[in-house]
Amino acid sequence: MNTLMFNMMAFVAGVKDRFTNEEKGATAVEYGIMVALIAVAIIIAVGALGTNLNEAFTTINGKLP
Repeated sequence: MNTLMFNMMAFVAGVKDRFTNEEKGATAVEYGIMVALIAVAIIIAVGALGTNLNEAFTTINGKLP
């Protein structure tokens, strides 16, 4: 009975370690992907906003004496 309990505890500990280690690696990859997507979104937003601002300032500059 003690051997069975020891084997079960070792198995559970091994599974826990496997999932814990894999989760840390997957989390780092997921954070990297999220950061990359946020960076792309910021670049697109700044590009679109920059174009609109440039047009607005050009229009305002043309109307000033």
